[in-house]
Amino acid sequence: MLEGFENSKVDDGKEDVLAGTFYNIATEEMKRYIEIYLELTRQTNGLTNVKAEHIRDIDQKIVVLGGIGSLLNPDSVTSEVVALEWERMRAVPFDIERAVTKGVYIRLRSRSEILLNQLERDTEGFTKFSSAYIIANPHMLPILQRLAGISSKAQLKERIGNVSDNVVSVPAARKLSQLLSLVNPGTSLGHLQILQSIEPTLEGIVRDLVGRVLLESVVANALDDANVPYKKESEYRHIKGVIYDFRADFVTPEDVGPKAFIEVRKSSSRHASLYAKDKMFSSINWKGRNKELLAIIVVEGP
Repeated sequence: MLEGFENSKVDDGKEDVLAGTFYNIATEEMKRYIEIYLELTRQTNGLTNVKAEHIRDIDQKIVVLGGIGSLLNPDSVTSEVVALEWERMRAVPFDIERAVTKGVYIRLRSRSEILLNQLERDTEGFTKFSSAYIIANPHMLPILQRLAGISSKAQLKERIGNVSDNVVSVPAARKLSQLLSLVNPGTSLGHLQILQSIEPTLEGIVRDLVGRVLLESVVANALDDANVPYKKESEYRHIKGVIYDFRADFVTPEDVGPKAFIEVRKSSSRHASLYAKDKMFSSINWKGRNKELLAIIVVEGP
């Protein structure tokens, strides 16, 4: 998992976009758009009957247009046009992930541009990077990493040590400062190139949050609608097992004498087999102690 890393217009919310890490901002935006999506599903019978009156504000437009994969600009179209676009594309399955993450990406890209402009001013056109500045501005780390030509968290740790955009140690800041001075990105990289280089970082953050926040929220909402009692992972101690005691994403109705556990995961082809084995062993471990336990696995992907 990556560490620490409305409106759709870039200049909206500048004061608060400068506060917090990419990851924290993405988390808050993800939660906000999930609520907008869930409210829309309640108003539109599960997004099967979308009318103009359901999509009056910019965020609702973003969710609907994102879900159907429309290229219309939510800033410049009316609610009536969005409703007609939804009607025109009814044959296209509504994509929950795109619906919720479209607004998150807008916000993160807005933050990237604002921070990049600030960094350009602070470093005299990406030419001067003091260790003191890096220590005082750890939230700039994802951009500084890309300016240094470091493409992954693993490479960053190898080059300068264990850091996050919450805190950068003095030794790590010195190493990064030296590396940036050596690369001298101000002479070789343009503004647009730098913004494009940050995209993989943003995609990694959003992908992680889809698995941890979005899918769990959808499952919790379904359980609430069905009046099924449950506890989230953060609300109980553990499920007792034969070999080890551990927690699942959800347990119902209680962690003592549970009837079912639910695990939720967004899976990639690279990690699918590892996830399957992990959940299989967890199921066997818990089933040995809880004879009536049902295992429910909700997976998006392979």
